[in-house]
Amino acid sequence: MKICFYTSERPKAREALEILQKFYGDTPVKKADILVVLGGDGTMLRALHRYVDIDIPIFGMNLGTFGFLLNEYRKENLIERIEKSTSFVVHPLRMTGQDTNNKEFSELAFNEVSLLRETHNAAKLMLFVNDEIRIPMLVCDGVMVSTPLGSTAYNSSAGGPIVPLGANVLPITPISAFRPRHWPGALINNTSSVRLDVVKPKERPVSVSADFTEIRDIMSVTIKEDLSISSTLLFDDTYHLEERIFQEQFAS
Repeated sequence: MKICFYTSERPKAREALEILQKFYGDTPVKKADILVVLGGDGTMLRALHRYVDIDIPIFGMNLGTFGFLLNEYRKENLIERIEKSTSFVVHPLRMTGQDTNNKEFSELAFNEVSLLRETHNAAKLMLFVNDEIRIPMLVCDGVMVSTPLGSTAYNSSAGGPIVPLGANVLPITPISAFRPRHWPGALINNTSSVRLDVVKPKERPVSVSADFTEIRDIMSVTIKEDLSISSTLLFDDTYHLEERIFQEQFAS
């Protein structure tokens, strides 16, 4: 098995890389059978974005803090662990839109796309699902659309539902909604598209972030799961991704 390693710049991860390279070598990604990511969840997200156009499964080992998207770090029996691992296919969200200068943009998000107010003024948004208006005036600090993978992250912190893999739904979660009062958000089919138009974008500027990429002063954004793009994550069978998400639903 030819392994390519991708690591964060933290000393702990760099030290682990040197050890693993002695055991297993290090192959360029286009010639490798597997990509092994060393770091935390942020490193895994960067790897997913960097290698989105390369069809290679990814096995992560946690050298960060939480490591929800990674396995336990162990230098022994890496190939055997990979061979026995359980695979999960994930799809990103595709975000497209325009800013107030009519400049178009397009980005991918494996966790979530989030809109946030830029100033003390609350954001005023019009929310469409499949081009049909659902909320003519959403007054809030922001709103996000998450993947099932990302539903355990920022979405959950904002009070959104954790979505099981394979549920074929995407959560829309408001951040401190003022109007409509107590709007809890919604679950939509994963083939649906969400459009958010900013009302008075000059007076009430709004930014949008797709994972770690931020675009400021937006006018409109459309979000939809891109089923034409997929990445395969590998997990130890004893504690795989589906079980982790399930446990998060019942975490105290």
